[in-house]
Amino acid sequence: MEPIVNKVAESGIISLDLETFFSKDPIMVFDLKDYLFMGLILKEKDFRAALLTTDWEKYKESYVAVTCSADAIIPMWANMLVAVYLTPIVKGVYFGTESYVKEQLLLNAMDTINGTDFTDQRVVVKGCGEDPVPASAYVKITTLLRPYAKSIMYGEPCSTVPLYKKK
Repeated sequence: MEPIVNKVAESGIISLDLETFFSKDPIMVFDLKDYLFMGLILKEKDFRAALLTTDWEKYKESYVAVTCSADAIIPMWANMLVAVYLTPIVKGVYFGTESYVKEQLLLNAMDTINGTDFTDQRVVVKGCGEDPVPASAYVKITTLLRPYAKSIMYGEPCSTVPLYKKK
């Protein structure tokens, strides 16, 4: 009986899982709707007073998404004022939804990838996983690898879609 050979492992293909770049740090949401008068209007005096009594410590050491889930016109200074309070105690403040912040943190983490580490390598960018990876991350990794990799594929090492092959 011949031994079972893992041809994928012997192929020299590098499998790159973008899920590993997701931040493990908590993302919290600061929703301005909670500070609106009658759910519609942000009154500066009331807003400033409410921010003074806000428990900012609950946001400590997290990333914060500043958003407004109500259909209201929020003056830009209101978002800026929230950032003034949050900046000294959090890891980062972003304007947008929680999923937007998650995507931005992923893209920022991918900035640590050194394209030259993949020079003349055959790379498979993993396609399926537990946590959906946004399309922006796949585009970013492709543009990062393209100048260096021998080939770029998408999927799993045993079943790939070829995307690029250096000539």
